[in-house]
Amino acid sequence: MTDTITEGPVPSDARTDLGACYRLDSTETAPDGTTWETFTPSVHTASPWGPGVQHGGPVAGLLARAMEHCQPREDTRISRVVVEILGPVPLSRMKVRSWIERPGRRIELLAAELQAAHPDGTVRTVARARGWRLATADSSSVVHHADARLPFPASRSAEDQSSFPLPDAWRIGFVNAVDWQVVSPAGDRNTRSAAWLRLAPPLVEGETTSGLAETVALADIANGLGARLDPREWTFMNTELTVHLFEPPQGPWIGLECESSIGSDGVGMGTAVLHSESGPMGRAAQNLLVEKRADTV
Repeated sequence: MTDTITEGPVPSDARTDLGACYRLDSTETAPDGTTWETFTPSVHTASPWGPGVQHGGPVAGLLARAMEHCQPREDTRISRVVVEILGPVPLSRMKVRSWIERPGRRIELLAAELQAAHPDGTVRTVARARGWRLATADSSSVVHHADARLPFPASRSAEDQSSFPLPDAWRIGFVNAVDWQVVSPAGDRNTRSAAWLRLAPPLVEGETTSGLAETVALADIANGLGARLDPREWTFMNTELTVHLFEPPQGPWIGLECESSIGSDGVGMGTAVLHSESGPMGRAAQNLLVEKRADTV
């Protein structure tokens, strides 16, 4: 096994040819169950925060997928995922490693990390994730949901993105890879912004995207959907994503009810209630770095 990536940045034509967010190039598994997978990203992973970098959504989804595939067992599921973004994730070839950090019969802690090749030839770890996998059992007689159900729109077709108030600079990459059904508009303070989202291409070429991977990937959009700042004047990048799922995640449409709070010293928090069509299934939270754009100061 090796932690190195032998090839560097992905040529621009390779980024546009995929009908998915990523192409799985190779897989290696050690005797202890640790798995290394090498991926090529596509244009569908690009971020609006800067050229040549990936959006946190597909990165988070890929790490969730890696943990879900790590020595899976029946009658268990991942109920919480935390993704830490350690720096910009370049549009380059990547290696994802996943393993069981704390084994257990009823409770397990899973881990994954993502390494990427940078233009200067170095390979660095740019994201890490942890996930709790719990044993499942019938608790249907005591079901209680603290959040109200978010009704699905009567129309199930994807809306044109022009119905959603995003700056033109944001309509690239991963944002363009998402189908939208807007329920309530973004930007109104003290009112949750709500939309139903669906990942149009698969996360990984040739695979059906799981409910967990899609939910985690789309949950990262919450800080943009719940924004209370003009992105032409401010940036509000999240450094992490935490997702708790009390019901099994189900797609393909994922509902997000989002809100953001902005503090007085450049720190914010984005939150979201996550829904499947059958009802609420969890919540997400993000830590935000809030900064005035240099060209507007």
